[in-house]
Amino acid sequence: MTVIIDICNDCESASVPADKLLQNWANVTINHLNEFPDSACRLTAGNERNAAKPLTLSLRIVDLLESSRLNLTFRQKDSATNVLSFASDLPVAVADALDEYPLGDLAICAPVVEREALEQKKQPEAHWAHMLVHGVLHLYGFDHENDADAEKMETREKIILAQIGFPDPY
Repeated sequence: MTVIIDICNDCESASVPADKLLQNWANVTINHLNEFPDSACRLTAGNERNAAKPLTLSLRIVDLLESSRLNLTFRQKDSATNVLSFASDLPVAVADALDEYPLGDLAICAPVVEREALEQKKQPEAHWAHMLVHGVLHLYGFDHENDADAEKMETREKIILAQIGFPDPY
């Protein structure tokens, strides 16, 4: 599966992983989800997209102000957050007409990820990987609104993070 990731880093932070790492983590996550589909996956369960088309993912690294604005606008929460996911909601007929299938957009707030890694005594790179995996799972339809869904999502996160060499984040 080809995944095209467009990375825009508008945040001055030394902890942001290299684009190549971010690309690799997204690839591993998406390949795992395609290899082991789940009813929670909006893209794999019903096989509603042409699997031969490359997927596109937009990743924006943001600062506290932009994260706060996005979180307030789209979630009515007046604070910065670690990762926001915006799944593509194109009708199937429109997506089928495109050369690439747009998976969606992620906004990861570098200062929040850095702070959380420090507070939780995690390696910054491991927490960055967790936030990227977590965001991609949201794009595929996973959520953590109730205990059962949270357990399903966290199990996937642990498996994928282990595949890329990181410990259980929980």
